[in-house]
Amino acid sequence: MKKYLLLAAVFFTFSSYAQIVNEPKNHPKEWSQPYEPFRIAGNLYYVGTYDLASYLIVTGKGNILINTGLADSLPIIKNNIKKLGFKYDDIKILLLNQAHYDHLGAMADIKKETGAKLYADGADAEVLKSGGKSDYEMGKYGVTFKPVIPDFILKDKQVITLGNTRLEMLHHPGHTKGSCSYLLETKDKTRSYKVLIANMPSIIIDHKFSDVSTYPGIAEDYAYTLREMKKLDFDVWVAAHAGQFGLHEKHKPKDPYNPKIFMDKKEYFDELNDLEKEYLEKKSAE
Repeated sequence: MKKYLLLAAVFFTFSSYAQIVNEPKNHPKEWSQPYEPFRIAGNLYYVGTYDLASYLIVTGKGNILINTGLADSLPIIKNNIKKLGFKYDDIKILLLNQAHYDHLGAMADIKKETGAKLYADGADAEVLKSGGKSDYEMGKYGVTFKPVIPDFILKDKQVITLGNTRLEMLHHPGHTKGSCSYLLETKDKTRSYKVLIANMPSIIIDHKFSDVSTYPGIAEDYAYTLREMKKLDFDVWVAAHAGQFGLHEKHKPKDPYNPKIFMDKKEYFDELNDLEKEYLEKKSAE
């Protein structure tokens, strides 16, 4: 599996943007690059950019959008939804994997334009309201997004329901205080699938855990998340970044519908093991 694009990669050049209160302009080009939308499994569709994953869940009572990419991802997401034959205005619920600008840059605008309700992990609520200013790491560099106030606060294992679709939110903190993943059941004409939309617990700080005074429990949260994510059972898995689950090695634009390509559990656990090694190395430096 290829190394995915990490948010941490941007930190090398954050210093020159320290006084800017918006998105850095030097993020990886793949974050803003369009990508052909497609059906993943059942009523779950990919509508994001080349690397920033956004997911549309289509139900008979309206649709759910998970993650909105950068601010400039908005026209890409809109166009992708239209290409699939769905209506942008049918979005009723907004969700996110984490409160970082590359996953919710367009959240405030989409919420305003569609009237959709934002559901968020309670531990990320303050960062959302502050537009990122209160983030334990990003806030230090003035990297922000349009503030957005959640309509509903979620707790671990709480279920979100729309139509016949039920999603279980899983609290997976560390990357942000309220990072989370989702489990849902979906089906097509041949079978049903248990799908995991994972927030992989990558480490973005380049200093000791003990140096993070605004997030004193960060090391313990990473340990919890790695432990809990290893317990999960699923058929299909995807993640917040396309590179994290090898999207471009598995699927090419115009490929036929094939959920089986996203059923590689070994890849998921290998990825978690690699992240755990990084965590343990940093922990040992304390």
